[in-house]
Amino acid sequence: MAKKVAVIGAGVSGLVSLKCCVDEGLEPTCFERTEDIGGLWRFKENVEDGRASIYRSVITNTSKEMSCFSDFPMPEDFPNFLHNSKLLEYFRIFAKKFDLLKYIQFQTTVLHVKRRPDFSSSGQWEVVTQSGGKEQSAIFDAVMVCSGHHILPHMPLQSFPGIERFQGQYFHSRQYKRPAGFEGKRILVIGIGNSASDIAVELSKEAAQVFISTRKGSWVLSRISEDGYPWDSVFHTRFSTMLRNVLPRAIVTWMWEQQMNRWFNHENYGLQPQNKYLLKEPILNDDLPSRILYGAVKVKPRVTGLTETSAIFEDETVEEDIDVIVFATGYTFAFPFLEESLVKVEDNRVSLYKYMFPPQLEKATLACIGLIQPLGSIFPTVELQARWATRVFKGLCSLPTEKTMMEDIVTRNERRIDLFGTSQSQILQTNYVDYLDELASEIGAKPDLVSLFFQDPKLALKLCFGPCNSYQYRLTGPGQWEGARRAILTQKQRILKPLKTRSLKASSPHLASLLLTMMGLLAIVTALFFHI
Repeated sequence: MAKKVAVIGAGVSGLVSLKCCVDEGLEPTCFERTEDIGGLWRFKENVEDGRASIYRSVITNTSKEMSCFSDFPMPEDFPNFLHNSKLLEYFRIFAKKFDLLKYIQFQTTVLHVKRRPDFSSSGQWEVVTQSGGKEQSAIFDAVMVCSGHHILPHMPLQSFPGIERFQGQYFHSRQYKRPAGFEGKRILVIGIGNSASDIAVELSKEAAQVFISTRKGSWVLSRISEDGYPWDSVFHTRFSTMLRNVLPRAIVTWMWEQQMNRWFNHENYGLQPQNKYLLKEPILNDDLPSRILYGAVKVKPRVTGLTETSAIFEDETVEEDIDVIVFATGYTFAFPFLEESLVKVEDNRVSLYKYMFPPQLEKATLACIGLIQPLGSIFPTVELQARWATRVFKGLCSLPTEKTMMEDIVTRNERRIDLFGTSQSQILQTNYVDYLDELASEIGAKPDLVSLFFQDPKLALKLCFGPCNSYQYRLTGPGQWEGARRAILTQKQRILKPLKTRSLKASSPHLASLLLTMMGLLAIVTALFFHI
């Protein structure tokens, strides 16, 4: 008899968890408190309690080839970076393709997830839900928590003396939807993450002046990288990851700084990070430097105090007549339907084995999917998490002892702090390719590069020096996809397809290359002749 799995939430983590359950022959039931799929990526005009909220203009920071699910490439005519509505369209296509909607109970809130009295032997959970005012209870063999971590706003008002006297409007970035209504205002955005920079840039097109306050600064990247390719398809390769892992830290941080400053000098723009030796997640924003360059956005240090109409900063400067303050200060997370001891943050640490499994459970039948912030796309990450979790539930993979898992949690946290720092925003941070490979190794889906160099050198070179995308984890092992090799070898054409919307006469690169070579040789011969 198939094991029953409760999946909480029908966002990206919930959808891919459903598919992984079905792939493994499990029997899933998904509980979604709203009326539709999409989670964070489904824009709504109004902010709803208990649900993630985005502004209308949100565009993905990771490209389509690096963000798609491993056996389901995005349509080649989709743009490389997707508006939230386009990404939601992909999720709908995905759900329809794999017939996932039939497993979802919409407008159903999970109230409690409790261990059964015989949990130590059965590993079962009682899940209490509410729908239409009626409560129901059901027994499940496993639970996948996919409710996200962008719901509860972190708004540390106690760190801003005088906020109670401020006469203007202030709110968390979660409340922001569009620039309408902010015309002609002087606006202070507090924070320097992706949301903060997006909102500052967007508001600066309508506002009289926008200030963005940062305590520690941040690197800023453009979505456009070498030769116009998406940044992540150039940055996230196995070769570059290997270099960052084996080279001395001082060299890695120097290389990181050089790469970050290639677009513009961050020190000149007041954005250079306070601690350049931390490999914190950079901001992805194509417009922020230009808005700063012509004064629409001004970078300010930490706010130390507020008056009725002004903001006082750490450098003792004062900006008067502030109308609006936007707190883009991130999120905290909680799971009120779970026992408090299962998932909690202590000493800036999430006590989950590999960001997924509570180590203290006698039976590994509960997993958190998506409670992580990788330096890359979240979508392939949660897919591999779900693939591993479902195989653990099925008994095909096992976890180590509680002692070993706790030691791993401590070690991983120390490593995270060393690389990314202790900021609230870095609690869930992790390296991208390393973590994907770690998950893939657990299920036997990590590609063997050494063998591939002998068996399929063309593919091996792509895996080593090309983008490390999700298709690589379908080449071998459970869930192998026969289209994986072709998807890897043809990814460049899917990147270029939406860009080539203007017909051009085909150039003759071979002839041009030959002419350049001949001219170069002629120049060398001429130089040698006159030198002699």
